[in-house]
Amino acid sequence: MTKQAANWSPYDNNGGSCVAIAGIDYCVIAADTRMSTGYSILTREYSKICKLADQSLMASSGFQADVKALQKFLAAKHLIYQHQHNKQMSCPAMAQLLSNTLYYKRFFPYYSFNVLGGLDTEGKGCVYTYDAVGSYERVGYGCQGSGSTLIMPFLDNQLKSPSPLLLPAQDAVTPLSEVEAVDLVKTCFASATERDIYTGDKLEIVILNADGIRREYMELRKD
Repeated sequence: MTKQAANWSPYDNNGGSCVAIAGIDYCVIAADTRMSTGYSILTREYSKICKLADQSLMASSGFQADVKALQKFLAAKHLIYQHQHNKQMSCPAMAQLLSNTLYYKRFFPYYSFNVLGGLDTEGKGCVYTYDAVGSYERVGYGCQGSGSTLIMPFLDNQLKSPSPLLLPAQDAVTPLSEVEAVDLVKTCFASATERDIYTGDKLEIVILNADGIRREYMELRKD
């Protein structure tokens, strides 16, 4: 009988789902607060949303230890940028920095799946969606995490993003008002929580507009 070696992985997947929607003058970014491993819930009160700059927010699912390391690295880079340029980094610049950071670690990647949201230099909402090794795209809405396969088809059905192949290029921002976008996000998570065991407990919604940042919360299923 062949001896079975124990499989060890440096990674874990702590689950959870993240959604971001960009509007004409706002960005809504949301994530649930459940953190799991296997069939165990580690905590029901874990925020997956991180403020990177005044105009940039990042929501991340995947391996939360790698996410924390990534957040600390980006915070250090942003601090250096502020000392050198005497201003905050814009959201498109932060999007490029995140892409470069993930690509730099491509041979031993950060096991984090990120969606970056904020306002661009013109004050329009912007959302960037990423894979684990830094490939990214500016979109009108994005979704990452364990519930993304349930949420993304619903968002596609409701928002119908214009094809990036259209000429002239069409604006990626969604036609929804801020209140409609928040309601849509709540519907997404209420639906995903019914089918995905890694999404639940509480929904944290962060709304970024010209007036600043505000947060809303909604209770989700706890089972």
